[in-house]
Amino acid sequence: MSAHSIEESSAGGSSYPRRTFAIISHPDAGKTTLTEKLLLFGGAIREAGAVKGNKARRHATSDWMEIEKQRGISVTSTVLQFQYRDRRINILDTPGHEDFSEDTYRTLTAADSAVMLIDAAKGVEPQTIKLFEVCRMRGIPIFTFINKLDREGKDPLALLEELEEVLGIRSCPMNWPIGMGQDFRGIYNRTDARFERFTHRNEEVTNIDATDLDSPELVQVLGAELHARLKDEVMLLDIAGDPFDANLVAKGLLTPVFFGSAIANFGVETFLNEFVDLAPGPTPRRTEDGAVVEPGDAGFSGFVFKIQANMNPAHRDRVAFIRVCSGTFSRGMNVTHVRTGKKISLSQPQQFFGQGREIVDEAYPGDILGIFDPGLFRIGDTLCERGSFQFEKLPQFSPEHFARVSVKNTLKYKQFHKGIDQLTEEGAIQVFRQANRTEDLILGAVGQLQFEVFQYRMKAEYGAEVEMFTLPYSFARWLETNVDVEQLNFDRYSNIVVRDQDDRLVILFQTEFAIRWMLERNPDVKLHSTSYGLA
Repeated sequence: MSAHSIEESSAGGSSYPRRTFAIISHPDAGKTTLTEKLLLFGGAIREAGAVKGNKARRHATSDWMEIEKQRGISVTSTVLQFQYRDRRINILDTPGHEDFSEDTYRTLTAADSAVMLIDAAKGVEPQTIKLFEVCRMRGIPIFTFINKLDREGKDPLALLEELEEVLGIRSCPMNWPIGMGQDFRGIYNRTDARFERFTHRNEEVTNIDATDLDSPELVQVLGAELHARLKDEVMLLDIAGDPFDANLVAKGLLTPVFFGSAIANFGVETFLNEFVDLAPGPTPRRTEDGAVVEPGDAGFSGFVFKIQANMNPAHRDRVAFIRVCSGTFSRGMNVTHVRTGKKISLSQPQQFFGQGREIVDEAYPGDILGIFDPGLFRIGDTLCERGSFQFEKLPQFSPEHFARVSVKNTLKYKQFHKGIDQLTEEGAIQVFRQANRTEDLILGAVGQLQFEVFQYRMKAEYGAEVEMFTLPYSFARWLETNVDVEQLNFDRYSNIVVRDQDDRLVILFQTEFAIRWMLERNPDVKLHSTSYGLA
């Protein structure tokens, strides 16, 4: 079986091709562990962090916010950049907790591919399904790592079937597990017919040439039963399985599948070596008018996909994260901030490793830059060196939880509104206002834990304690801009009309039944579960 790279361009003139990807998973599938093992193999860290709860002395390298360390969870995306072989790797580490999935949705817009991590015992879980659909919506190639093979789990063939039935994507196993749990013996690499014998942590991996599956050495290591099963399953994959097809992978129709155990550090290096060769380099990006911006196009361009306030609490700074899309970025260059039409100088560009940062002089398509934000940037803003165009807008997704918010101490009114504005701009929450009641703020969040983090950050970062009152709504639906709200026929007692932070009309509904009821009585009205494509 042969495997060829989807793309081998050198990313806009840099000598190092870029691989910019996000890791997506359901909570507790092992995403942080996998991320840090990748960093270990890349030489970026010497010791993986251990997230062990409030009293842990060490925390995951990718978790830098104080509340993340206290709760032992990831609540915001981070950028991790390092060199591996002849590649420049940009990992967009995303929150695993479903309550922070909107941050993940936005981060995926900056990725060229995604690594989908699946727990072998649990299979495809709800959060995985949601994130997979976002990847599909954007046509992002997906690579799958099935984790925790050293524990008892589902049959590998059943897991592949689940990928197709639940997610609707075909799969091509690049390697194959032999045994599971206590009987886990290792993986057979189909690409080079090599058997990697499973060893426990910190033990050296033993490789055996498995070109001849009947080799006495292989039989001796596996035992008769596992050896016979391996032969049968490899034959089945060769005859009935999907072959590797770079074009289908690039279109998101086929996912290469790898097996291993991140916690035991087994199979991760094999995955990384193949992934950096197979994964796409920087991909073209579309503008709002339908034009395509190629990575090799002359002239720097990029877009803001994330804004993070107070990464350095001592300085109360704000950083705008920019995905470089084309051309060569140079420190100090002047670019057009398209939304305002202003010319700005990017004089202090930084690249990141979690909370750590360093000034960079140049960057290329696929790279992620951090730019000091004096309050100018918004998520989705385009920066370009030549001309003036706007990349496609980033979607805003429907919250599932809503609450009214007010400040406890009216003397903290200024800090309260500063915190609301900044946390809204960075996408930590969504803010809605009722018509003729502009001071009555309604917050929207994908998950309840977002509200807890919001309250924590308002107090810790802005000195403003807030009160929140839960509202009964569960859905936000954006209206077409030409709708006359006064003429709409719907239950105005149970559902309300509001405007979002960009002044777009939104209706907050309590139930799906209420949405259907309104659409039946207003057949010409269109409702949208995201703001994507709306003016």
